Amino acid sequence: MFEYTILHWVTFLSAAVLLNLSPGPDIAFILGQTLRNGRQQGLTAMLGIWTGAGLHVVMAAAGLSAILASSAMAFSIVKWLGAAYLIWLGIKMLCSHSTPLASNEATNSKRKSSAYWQGVLVSALNPKVAIFFLAFLPQFVVEGAGSTGAQLFLHGSLIIVVAAFVELPLVLAGARLGSFLKSNRKVSLWMDRGLGALFVTLGVRLAATTK
Repeated sequence: MFEYTILHWVTFLSAAVLLNLSPGPDIAFILGQTLRNGRQQGLTAMLGIWTGAGLHVVMAAAGLSAILASSAMAFSIVKWLGAAYLIWLGIKMLCSHSTPLASNEATNSKRKSSAYWQGVLVSALNPKVAIFFLAFLPQFVVEGAGSTGAQLFLHGSLIIVVAAFVELPLVLAGARLGSFLKSNRKVSLWMDRGLGALFVTLGVRLAATTK
């Protein structure tokens, strides 16, 4: 079971690395949380994103992503929920009058919990991720290597493992940059504005997405 060639793993892992390097709402959310609130908040946001991605993996393995892909109504509902949530996060940042960067060391458990669940929603409410997994993972299903669902789950889980090698350095670098910027109130404010505008833009782009 799960017997694959070296070429299979090289092809899959190369694709997984390129996938995780692609900019999108997930990366933007993790980086934004890190810059605004520090390393611990960034790591918590990252775990939330992974949890949301894990839900998509389970859906793909169970065949539920096919329902989302085939139903225009289901796709639209998830798309609009995801777009509205991204835009809401962006507006919160745009309207913020505080200086989150200055509170890098004051992160409490409530804010960590909020970052985690926000990360889950940012990832889970992105139908493009579900459709991508549905289109991408079956290409690496090998006849005789195990059940289709098990192979989809294995490869989907490994994509999240590969994400650790991409996103963890991003969090560490973002934390250093945030520490450098936190002493400047004006820079902190403009950082919030920039991140807010980015999230609104991502939300609008998601809303404009068609299958």
